[in-house]
Amino acid sequence: MAQTVPQEAIVWDTRALNRLTDSVRRLESRIARLNGEQVVSLTQPDPEFVALQGRVASMDRRLGDVEATLRRVNGDLERVGFQLDESQRDNAALRNRVTDAESRVEDLETAAKEAAEMTGPIVANSPTGSAAGDLAAAQRLLSSDPARGERALEVVIVTWPDAAEARVANYRLGDIFFEREDTASAISAYAAALRGWPTAPWAGEATVKLATALEADAKGDDACRALYEFDGRYAASASPALKTRVAETKTRLGCRR
Repeated sequence: MAQTVPQEAIVWDTRALNRLTDSVRRLESRIARLNGEQVVSLTQPDPEFVALQGRVASMDRRLGDVEATLRRVNGDLERVGFQLDESQRDNAALRNRVTDAESRVEDLETAAKEAAEMTGPIVANSPTGSAAGDLAAAQRLLSSDPARGERALEVVIVTWPDAAEARVANYRLGDIFFEREDTASAISAYAAALRGWPTAPWAGEATVKLATALEADAKGDDACRALYEFDGRYAASASPALKTRVAETKTRLGCRR
């Protein structure tokens, strides 16, 4: 009988186990290629790999939580942005209303100030310090602000009652009143300008205007008397046109001379 030779026992150290593991993995790979499908691993998973998979899964969950939080934050930001836009629109509308209200208040204050200035008592006041300067300023003001210009003429009369400029101011007021069809005020202003029958170049025409205002006020006799004064005082130096106007007015009024 043949003698059986005993085989050497395999020592399963780390190197041998690694070689065995590599062999098993190559066997798995071959079987997978032969069968065309995935083969369940015949080896136990690496603990470190398992731990890594756990950490990756935990990170995936945390990443999902972060993404959900970001979506909520983005939604909140969109709502806040929309509310901010609405607030800005409301603020702009409020600013416009406040500006409009301030403008209206300023207009009312200006109107009240002007009304107080125009309706208050007329007192002596000389903006330029001279009758001639005050009259020139009043006449310039007539072209830009008739109401203030008229008021300035009245101030000239009060401030310089005995000056020649006061007569001119009355003459200009007579024209203003007559254009306004306020014949009574026009007659008073013309009469004040002609008090004492001045010899100024404008006096003759002012006398004719006085007669015209008296005629418009149904005071024909007084108008004729004014024209008689013109004949005696101003006719010699009057223009032909003014003399013709006097003659026509006399005829219309039926003046006797």
